[in-house]
Amino acid sequence: MTEPRRTHGTPPTAGPGLAAPATIIRPRLAPKARLRFDRKSGRHMLLYPEKGLVLNSTAVDILRLCTGELSVEAIVERLAAKYAPQPRDVVEREVLAFLATMADRGLVREGP
Repeated sequence: MTEPRRTHGTPPTAGPGLAAPATIIRPRLAPKARLRFDRKSGRHMLLYPEKGLVLNSTAVDILRLCTGELSVEAIVERLAAKYAPQPRDVVEREVLAFLATMADRGLVREGP
């Protein structure tokens, strides 16, 4: 599993104690954020007011599951199955770090 693209201020992938933001149990994209495929560049982007993030395939997989219906645990389980034989704990650390970064930026929040 490749890691989502990092920028300054992005928390590093941490050890086993890393947790998703305490308030987010069933993550969903914030109303201001849109996941879009850019036909011109052939890449997925997360668009939000006057900005955008180019996403790698792992980040896209995580955000597609952020519908507000699945728990963080269910998202980790689905991605661990998809990215097997990658160890589940590695998948979990990366998902939690990415969701924490997106929550810090206000791009992911608690589901309905």
